[in-house]
Amino acid sequence: MTATQTPRPPRVLRAPGGLSVRLHPRSALVVVLLLACALAASVVLIGSGDYPMEPGDVLRTLTGGGTGAQEFIVRELRLPRVVVGLLAGAALGLAGAVFQSVTRNPLGSPDVLGLAQGATTGALLVIVLRHGDTASVAAGAAAGGLAAGAAIYALAWRKGVHGYRFVLVGVGVAAVLTALIGYLLTKAGLTDAARATVWMVGSLTGRGWEQVWSLLGACTVLVPLALGHGRSLRMLEMGDDTAYALGVRVERVRIGALGTAVLLTTAATAAAGPIAFVALAAPQLARRLTRAPGPNLLAATCTGAALLTGADLAAQRLFGADRLPVGAFTGTAGGCYLLWLLFTERRAGRI
Repeated sequence: MTATQTPRPPRVLRAPGGLSVRLHPRSALVVVLLLACALAASVVLIGSGDYPMEPGDVLRTLTGGGTGAQEFIVRELRLPRVVVGLLAGAALGLAGAVFQSVTRNPLGSPDVLGLAQGATTGALLVIVLRHGDTASVAAGAAAGGLAAGAAIYALAWRKGVHGYRFVLVGVGVAAVLTALIGYLLTKAGLTDAARATVWMVGSLTGRGWEQVWSLLGACTVLVPLALGHGRSLRMLEMGDDTAYALGVRVERVRIGALGTAVLLTTAATAAAGPIAFVALAAPQLARRLTRAPGPNLLAATCTGAALLTGADLAAQRLFGADRLPVGAFTGTAGGCYLLWLLFTERRAGRI
């Protein structure tokens, strides 16, 4: 946007009882298009595999018109994987938007701040020390992510939490946890080390309805809570003093928003493993697509769902029989995106 351009003002929809909603037409259109892309990629993804199906057959099977074999393949084998991908992508995109808004830093994401490493450490402790099952590993990942989030906030606290201090502490915690992850792998047996390595890559393979219901339950509670912080986060981006003057309880909002984002991250990681860079890229892409001020929480949520589903589809289609885990694909693509982001931020003089 040039200096002579001014953003189109949002429309305000007023409802009886004094309720009002700010609606940016471009943002609403972007959300609809992102949802359409995510659902279209999901249909194609369900039809991909050793037993290929046309999109029409997939839709007919989903509405109860398929054969017995198609019903089993779609509903029992492929649909849970796709739903976990949609939910995990949405949770990571929303969590990344909250982190970047609170820290006021485009590099503020669970990947960079140590939450993913905390979840990985918790999962590895369960695998290496207790040889736990899938449910135990998921619980360990959730506990590790929560512990890492609490430690980062406590270490970054000094009469409040400053965005850059929070990021720096998170980077330091991530480095320590990465070293601990390497130590745990050296102490693991061959079977446990192989199992841990597969989990650490991040994959949707083998995900079933158990992961769907647990992640859906978490998203049902946490997504509305995070979206409810949108107005306060928009004011918080203007600075603590301005937010105080506008009546925002800054520290309470910051703790609530960060806590919700940590829980979203740990729920997604427990269900799908540490999926890299979705939380970093989704908010930035959403901001560029909507061209709207503020954290763009809903757009980032839809962008995350579309990104992860599209990445899973690309990982299956581009590598033939050697299908790449989606975490490896997003890590490779996200590394290129991070380099581009650092380059553009440096040219703009922000880093």
